[in-house]
Amino acid sequence: MKKLFWREHLPLIVFSSIQLLVVLLVFWYDGYDHPVTAAYAVFLGLSILGGYLAFRYFTHREFYERLSQPIRSLEDSIRHNESAPLPSALSELMEEQYRQYRSVMQEWERHRKEHMTFMNQWVHQMKTPLSVIEMITQEDDNDANRSISEESDRIRRGLEMVLYMSRLDTFEQDFNVEPVELHQASVDAIHENKRYFIHSRVYPEVLIQPGLTVQSDAKWLRFILLQLLSNAIKYSAGSGNKVTVEAFKTEDGRRVMLEVRDRGIGIPKSDMTRVFEPFYTGENGRKLKESTGMGLYLVREAARKLNHDIELESEPGKGTIVRLIFSV
Repeated sequence: MKKLFWREHLPLIVFSSIQLLVVLLVFWYDGYDHPVTAAYAVFLGLSILGGYLAFRYFTHREFYERLSQPIRSLEDSIRHNESAPLPSALSELMEEQYRQYRSVMQEWERHRKEHMTFMNQWVHQMKTPLSVIEMITQEDDNDANRSISEESDRIRRGLEMVLYMSRLDTFEQDFNVEPVELHQASVDAIHENKRYFIHSRVYPEVLIQPGLTVQSDAKWLRFILLQLLSNAIKYSAGSGNKVTVEAFKTEDGRRVMLEVRDRGIGIPKSDMTRVFEPFYTGENGRKLKESTGMGLYLVREAARKLNHDIELESEPGKGTIVRLIFSV
């Protein structure tokens, strides 16, 4: 606080000192030779300056204190208890800015909630005709209906991504931590992607000991697994290879690793540092024309909010491993 005060008034002190010196020089050049009187005049000038600085310090002490200390909340920054004109006017200005800021934020929050409500309702409405299409195509198993089913699966995956992305902003209101059995969760996620596996000629493999559980949110973990499996299938399509889901405890017993491994085209080294960025499709995405660049971004955000770590290893031409790490 004191440092801020002296830094603000240093120009005034220098200016007043120079002014006194100039006055003394004028008298000295005019032949005035009474040093005691001159020293007394300088003393009076400095005393008046010191009195002003003391008055300024005590009347603005709370103001300098506020400026010197970090604020803990926006409300702390608009305390209005100064009596001096300048701090009082500044407090009024900050209070008005705060009111306008709150008004803008409340309006933005209202629009955001309306948008999220619309997106959720729209996704659920779209799921109804998709279910009808799937029922119709299951009645007659031919090539045309199988193609329609595959496309409806793709639409369903896209709608799931939109739905979960809209829920990220309200994640804290939409999760429940509980024991999740990894073998069953993986089998369920593979079952949901079964037509995608068959169409892409890629085969699932689960290497998880039944009974291995972690603390997580079952719904969000399902979403993470679906996204990782979808990516693994997409970049292994037509290869006839396996996509392996494996889970195990580390040697120290403090963590559980869940790995989704494919033997597909892999990720170029130039893209490795950016694959978790939103909308970044990379070299592979530009080739396949199907990538949105949002899958791994959503996986990372959901894992971060669940307090899970995520790692990625890949080698071009040999495949990719995405590793989800749970604390025990």
